[in-house]
Amino acid sequence: MAHTDDRKQSLYFPEDMLQEMKAEAARQDRSLSWIVQRAWQIARDRIKQYPSINAEEN
Repeated sequence: MAHTDDRKQSLYFPEDMLQEMKAEAARQDRSLSWIVQRAWQIARDRIKQYPSINAEEN
């Protein structure tokens, strides 16, 4: 994995989503941070396909 940067960052999630992520972290005996990082790694290519909010419509 690439060099890690351990700066703190606040992220805000809907309560039900946060509870679901916490439950999955507990099930896997992983940290919440680990779950969020892996979710991004899995989803990033799909998310990058979304159009930019600033994209001009043609």
